[in-house]
Amino acid sequence: MKDSHLVIEAGRTEKQYWKDLWRYRELFYFLAWRDILVRYKQTAIGIVWALIRPFLTMVVFTVVFGQLAKLPSQGAPYPILVFSAMLPWQFFANSLSECSNSLISNANLISKVYFPRLVVPTSAVVVSFVDFLISGMILLGLMAWYNFVPSWRILTLPLFIAIAFAASMGAGLWLASLNVKYRDFRYIVPFIVQFGLYISPVGFSSSIVPEQWRLLYSLNPMVGVIDGFRWAILGGESKLYLPGFYLSIGIVMLIFVTGIWYFRKMERTFADVI
Repeated sequence: MKDSHLVIEAGRTEKQYWKDLWRYRELFYFLAWRDILVRYKQTAIGIVWALIRPFLTMVVFTVVFGQLAKLPSQGAPYPILVFSAMLPWQFFANSLSECSNSLISNANLISKVYFPRLVVPTSAVVVSFVDFLISGMILLGLMAWYNFVPSWRILTLPLFIAIAFAASMGAGLWLASLNVKYRDFRYIVPFIVQFGLYISPVGFSSSIVPEQWRLLYSLNPMVGVIDGFRWAILGGESKLYLPGFYLSIGIVMLIFVTGIWYFRKMERTFADVI
């Protein structure tokens, strides 16, 4: 009697793979909706947790940098300056945390059936994007409180949201792939998120960075993303440092493209290693 074996298809041609992403869209919806429900299940205040954390962080940064350090606010109320950066940063940080563990937490599914593995980290980024949209309510509330009316630049915000999505997706794919092979990354990711918060212009404007260091500072891809959000939301005195912005966006695109490349390269081994 021959042994029966379960065969997992490791990969398909590139053309078929991208078609499969569309074919398995219902799985994508299921994973995203499941994660949204699980995140706030059995919590007393539910989805309000998505508002509390960025709001409290904004309050702390406003007090420390706005009230105590008296840093410039680019002509806008300091809470709005901070929160216009908190939105893309929280989206990016949440995506890194969710993506890095997404393949591990879905190990049973990955080891049993074929589907494009790209569905898993993408659904994790979408869950973080839902939190991003919810947190946006705080920004609207702040604008109403301070009677702050954005300029025409707010129409360009979807472009910067797309750039933030690319940064989150690219970095998330790298960490998701590396975490399968090197489980140390479960401890490294929280450090990356915490350290990144301090070296990114979240609590302050990047305009305070000395001119000779701004291009070097823009090697942090989130500098360009955050500056883009502030330029679109604040208007007025807010300006883009174009050389640094282009450098940051170039790095975002590099991370995004190489993230997909590395994920696809490692994808064949996920079912065996995981």
